[in-house]
Formats: sequence, structure tokens, C-alpha cells
Amino acid sequence: MAKIALVFPGQGTQHPGMGNSLFNEFASVRNVFHQASSLLGIDMRRLCFEASQEELDLTVNTQIAVLTLNIAIYTVFKEKTAVQPSVLAGHSLGEYCALYAAGAIAFDDVFPLVQARARYHQDAVPPGIGAMGAIIGMDDHAVEEICREINNRQEYVSLVIYNAPEQVVVSGHAGAVGKAMQAAKQKGAMKTVLLPISAPCHCSLLQSAANKFADALDKIKFQNFITPVIPNCDPDVVYTPENARELLLRQIVSPVKWRQSIERMAQMGVDTIIEIGPKRTLSGLIKRINRNIKLYSVEDVASLHKIAEILAV
Repeated sequence: MAKIALVFPGQGTQHPGMGNSLFNEFASVRNVFHQASSLLGIDMRRLCFEASQEELDLTVNTQIAVLTLNIAIYTVFKEKTAVQPSVLAGHSLGEYCALYAAGAIAFDDVFPLVQARARYHQDAVPPGIGAMGAIIGMDDHAVEEICREINNRQEYVSLVIYNAPEQVVVSGHAGAVGKAMQAAKQKGAMKTVLLPISAPCHCSLLQSAANKFADALDKIKFQNFITPVIPNCDPDVVYTPENARELLLRQIVSPVKWRQSIERMAQMGVDTIIEIGPKRTLSGLIKRINRNIKLYSVEDVASLHKIAEILAV
């Protein structure tokens, strides 16, 4: 019998029209969008289906849009399959979807909480000041050394996401991120990509966001976890109601250890991973981390029907 994990993507996967086919097909998806709109005071249907890429890429919009779609897809996925996952994880923002799927945080709590998180991210470093960039085809240690060479009192950049072997992300001041990407190319990196994210996530520039977010987290009552959730910032542990607040605060200013999270899943005996959310980005990363894991994704009506058929066999 397969040992299944569910994973949820985060920022960078957003695109206009995402989830449209599911919204048109399923009442449960429309219901999630309707409830999210009421909780957030924002028309989530318009934001996900009609907003421009530029509007979606603002962190205050990105986080709530991806959260809404991930939870909507998870809701209809549960309706159409009888999957009982062994473990859950989410990439950065996606971790909140994993917490919801684990039964640890209520629907009515997760949306305002992520909205506050996004607002504090945006307020900490206004758009244009910070940036994030992917570096592909270079060893972790080489990228860390580049960041150390660039850092000074005026500019800061650090390695903040360990996505896959020789695939990492740097974050910090926009100028320093640009210099790091340029230096990486000069030193042999295969490719660099400026990410569509308006805040420099997972670095010390967001300490003020973490400080403010602490108050929002104090109002949340975390429930017992039905399914274990592996935290981004410390894959050697699992979430509990007692450590959730501390881990979510650390997540804001700590690196995302995605590669290590997938390696932990493999150690737990996971042989199948299903990605719940737009774009299949995580599936591409997981393939580079461990080729023995079977991968599926759900992002539209066709992929939902496909996985329902596979799991029914």
C-alpha cells in the first residue's frame, strides 16, 4: 500500500485565471472562494481570475490568492478521493495550507492570519526595495560564499530557500540580489531568475514583520494534528500545538529547507507525493530531489479527475 504525502505550493505559483475550471465545475470550490472573500473583505474570484499578473504578484495579494486556491483544491480533492495522507508539508506560505489540512487551524482563522502575515511582509519592506532570485546549477556553499562577499552595511542578501540540489533562492535588498545573481552567472551558474515576489521573504529584513505577526499568532488556538506536518525551518521535528507559534515566527526569517523536508519524507517511507495547488512547481523540485517518489498534482478539473481515477484503482 502506498504511503502518501500531500504538499502545498506557496508564492511564485500565482497566475491569472488559476483554478478557474475548478471554480466553474464544483460548488465546494465556489463555497471556499465565497467564504474566503467574506473573511478577507476582498473579492477572491476577481483577484484570482481577473487581476493582472502585476496585481497578483504583490505579496499582500499573492499570499491570500494562493492560500484560497490551495484550500479550495484540497477541499474538492477530499470530496473526490479517500486519501489518508501519512504526512503533510507546504512550501513557505503553503505551510499554512498544510496546517489547515492537518486540522490544526480553523478555516475562519487561517485566512485572516495569512492576510496579516502578507500585510506585515509588505509593510516591512515596500515593493521595489527587496527582491528574491533563483540560482540554478550552483552548489549551496558557493552561493552562500557569494552572499557573504556582497553583504555590507548598506546591502544585504542571503541564501533563503534550499529547493533542490543546485537549485536555491537568495533574498534581500534588490540591488544585492541582482549582484548575487550576476556573480553566480559569472562563476558558472546555469541560470538565474528574478522571482515574481515583492517582498524579500525568509531573511532578516523581515524581522519587524515577525515581531508584529507574533500578536496575530497569540490569538490563534492550535488544535491537535490529525496528520504530522514537517516544518520548513526545521524538518527534523514535526508541528505540535505547543510549538506551532514558535515555528511560524521562525519561518518568516529562516531559510526554507524544502530539499531536506522531502528527504525527511523519504526517510519516513513516503513513496507517493501529491501536490495540491497551481503550477506543479513543487513536483519539478521533488523530481530533482528523489526520482524514486511517484508524483501527482491537482491544479484543474482534468488533473483532479485523473488522480481520482488512479487512487480508485
